[in-house]
Amino acid sequence: MRHALGQAPPGDLRVSEMKSETILALSAREIALRVASGDLTARQVTEAHLDHIAATDGPVMAWQHLDPDQARASADALDRRGAKGALAGVPVGVKDVIDTADMPTGYGTKIYDGFRPPWDAAAVALTRSADGLVLGKTVSTELAMASPNKTRNPHNPAHTPGGSSSGSCAAVAAGHVPLAFGTQTSGSVIRPASYCGVTALKPSFGLINTVGIKVLCHSLDTLGILARGIEDAAHAASVLSGYKALATLTPPARPRLAVLAGTRLEKADPASTETVLRLKARAEQAGAEVTFLDPPAWYDGIFDLHEAVMGWEVTHSLAPEIRDHWQGLTPVTRAMLEDQARVTEPRYRAAQVQLPALRTRMDDLLARFDAVLTLAAPGEAPEGTATGDPIFNRLWSVLQVPLINLPGATGPRGLPIGVQLVGARGADHRLASAALWLEQMQKALP
Repeated sequence: MRHALGQAPPGDLRVSEMKSETILALSAREIALRVASGDLTARQVTEAHLDHIAATDGPVMAWQHLDPDQARASADALDRRGAKGALAGVPVGVKDVIDTADMPTGYGTKIYDGFRPPWDAAAVALTRSADGLVLGKTVSTELAMASPNKTRNPHNPAHTPGGSSSGSCAAVAAGHVPLAFGTQTSGSVIRPASYCGVTALKPSFGLINTVGIKVLCHSLDTLGILARGIEDAAHAASVLSGYKALATLTPPARPRLAVLAGTRLEKADPASTETVLRLKARAEQAGAEVTFLDPPAWYDGIFDLHEAVMGWEVTHSLAPEIRDHWQGLTPVTRAMLEDQARVTEPRYRAAQVQLPALRTRMDDLLARFDAVLTLAAPGEAPEGTATGDPIFNRLWSVLQVPLINLPGATGPRGLPIGVQLVGARGADHRLASAALWLEQMQKALP
């Protein structure tokens, strides 16, 4: 299905005059509008981004597979047929656990190096149907778990970009692409987005089809979108999900926000907590209604339920790798799988019995607000390659709610710190609209 666009806004630069730095500054939506209107060609957009990658990717290493000639050929094909779709000519980075028929998909591990799926994942096919340009495959940790790969944080290569969607977050942060796809089972989209200083949208579980994505945990796996702003992320989510309202966000006149610090706060750096409180204060100054929430008595127990679900399902989803490729996996992955294997079948079944009621109870709480503000990560990106702790994401992942990372501050080491926004299941548009209000508010206030 093709997705039509409206008319392009008037621009002061035509095709022959537009410089690479101007193209790189465009949002995904602006690129699509200009390509669809003929103000810009997909080839020009692609060349600008390829040049920027060549100049800046050396210390970042965000890409697992990138073939410039293939990218140019894809751009030329879009130009020949006159791309008019909702993602016309927009370069997209695709995490290397998401299948692509025309590019290798190695799932972040050497045991599948060079593997060529005979199909595109559903999200990739929908991107191409909307005239988006899959520029290349971004680096993933091994099997989207905790074993780090080569990517480094664009703000300081001595620090991790986080994981498992390390390459996608780093590629957007470095300006290599305006959009990239990641996946989250615990905290693999929100946490690295916080570390890299980019916007992330992890939608409600099931909103975006995950067929063709390497299964880690079938009850939790969710495709997430990385972008430089919430409107681009929501626009892409609209294309992939068919949830048309996401293409047009409407900031609430006076948002109803809450702050929920949660539990296990001993794992949080002061800078992370201060970032949430600073955003809360600025939102109040701008007119938002803000409430402090104490975590419910049953809140902390949800961490154990996530562990039970993920432990049982991961060790079954990865049964072929455990049986046939154990020695080819990294020590970090083997140790994690051994730990996950401690979960028993009765514990898993008990968790699955408890979760539906808890999800409903949390939905009832979250639905009182446009967005609930909480910690996105323990702090700034750690030094070294270890991908960091998903402690402040995993509870929300098992509740299957929509999440947004909103870049919020710069920490004492000069690295980004984000704020995690949480909404009730199915309230993706409401949450994204509140995020837009906060995003605009941050730009407006000194």
